[in-house]
Amino acid sequence: MNEININDLLKYIIRRWYFIVISIVLFLVGAFIYSEYIKVPVYESTTSLVLTKTNDSTVINQNDITMNQKLVYTYSELIKSKLVLNQVKDNLSLKMKISELSGEITVSSVDNTEMIKITVKDKDKQQSEKIANEIAKVFCHQVRKIYEINNVSIVDKAEVAKKPCNIHLGKDMAIAFILGIAVSGGILFIIFYFDDSIKLSDELEEELKIPVIGKIIKLKNDKKSSKYSKTELIVDKYPKSIVSEGIKSLRTNLAFSNIDTEMKTILVTSSVPGEGKSFTSTNLATAFAQTNMNVLLIDTDMRKGRLHRIFNISNEAGLSDLLVSKDYEETYSKFIKPSTVKKLHVLPCGTIPPNPSELLNSDKFRLLVEFLSTKYDLLIFDGVPCNGLPDSIIMSTLADKTIIVASEGTTPKALLKNTITSLNNVSANIGGIVLNKVNTSGSRYYYGKYYSYYGEEE
Repeated sequence: MNEININDLLKYIIRRWYFIVISIVLFLVGAFIYSEYIKVPVYESTTSLVLTKTNDSTVINQNDITMNQKLVYTYSELIKSKLVLNQVKDNLSLKMKISELSGEITVSSVDNTEMIKITVKDKDKQQSEKIANEIAKVFCHQVRKIYEINNVSIVDKAEVAKKPCNIHLGKDMAIAFILGIAVSGGILFIIFYFDDSIKLSDELEEELKIPVIGKIIKLKNDKKSSKYSKTELIVDKYPKSIVSEGIKSLRTNLAFSNIDTEMKTILVTSSVPGEGKSFTSTNLATAFAQTNMNVLLIDTDMRKGRLHRIFNISNEAGLSDLLVSKDYEETYSKFIKPSTVKKLHVLPCGTIPPNPSELLNSDKFRLLVEFLSTKYDLLIFDGVPCNGLPDSIIMSTLADKTIIVASEGTTPKALLKNTITSLNNVSANIGGIVLNKVNTSGSRYYYGKYYSYYGEEE
């Protein structure tokens, strides 16, 4: 059974306040329509009877009171008897069964009194009043006939109801409001409980046994942030944005995690497509280039690499073509493209080969990495997702640091754990997790639109 973190649950529910509001509105509209247009109105009429003295004396003694209280229960049953109801039905020419007529009648005695109330509920308010008064009339007649006493009197005659007794719009709306909150809250709780996706919490690092070294905020989709949809090079174009600050913090954390040894190669990977791997590697390379480092960003996704689209460069010749060339030490510069970012160069994926995993696992690729490390201060590899593909697992053995990009609320926790296990199995140096699309209250930007997912057609 999963443990529930109350703080995370409350944050999860608050972030989805719109779902609760929509649910409440739907319940309120439904309650209004049901009360006003669907619910059949029922009208209620009530008549009251009282038991009086049983002899001709003008003084009511204790025996009269005791006897009348006992008769209240007997008379209550007599009122709904077939003897009385058949007579009422015939007198009013009612076209209903005795069982239906009996179902409309409620007989109650007033506590500690000698009074009986006869209540009739019917869809026809005129008929409700007639039935109630006729029952009282027939009952009094039958009492005199059966018991040969005259001890029942009508106190209040039934009147025609002015409004239905079962239509309470205010009450129905209040119930609908409470149900809207309860149902939507329950649905969100169930979704949260069974949702296995990554969520930012204090227990995340302890649970995964891997530090979270970077957080990239998910920005709001509004007019103020529409300019961010035009580029993925946020660190270069908008260096002071909240996203850029997150990338720069990641750069700093990586730099401080490798104080004793020189960090020459970084692999950026993920568990599944669509988590922001290429976005992170692109902007991380830009952030390092801004510190006056000579950086080479290499697209090792030789299946669906897209760095050439991000930087708007040619992909006719790239990594795959360089690996099959005879003398890469002499010709490598022909495959590497300059970018619009100063000191940042890009090696696109190139022609799609039939065997990308074999190319990455070859001695030639290892030698190429060693060679390029002498030409650049830092190599950053934009890898492929680890689950289902061996490419990044192979790459991690050549990288000084491997960082895993995970998307909050999207990446399945089980798959992320599988990725960590797979990397640990080859003794990869996992630098940490970069949590992308972090939903933070008060964030002013949103880059969801400018982020093209892995393998998505553009």
